[in-house]
Amino acid sequence: MADNNVIVYSTNTCPWCVKVKDYLTSNNISFTEYNVQQDTERAIEMIEKSGQRGVPVVDINDNIVIGFDKATIDDLLGL
Repeated sequence: MADNNVIVYSTNTCPWCVKVKDYLTSNNISFTEYNVQQDTERAIEMIEKSGQRGVPVVDINDNIVIGFDKATIDDLLGL
């Protein structure tokens, strides 16, 4: 499987963020996590990329996934 560039934008209190991160980890997908609650620059970046203020936002190889959309995540990662 090719290396994927995966970014998860999350907050401290988001249960769906935990589900996304647990799902990626369980499939041995490495990712970078940005806590947009604590990092204003990354929050702005997330909003510019996705048009969304809600989390999670997942960036998979420059494809934006809003929320824990398992089918789309699987498709983009070839799972």
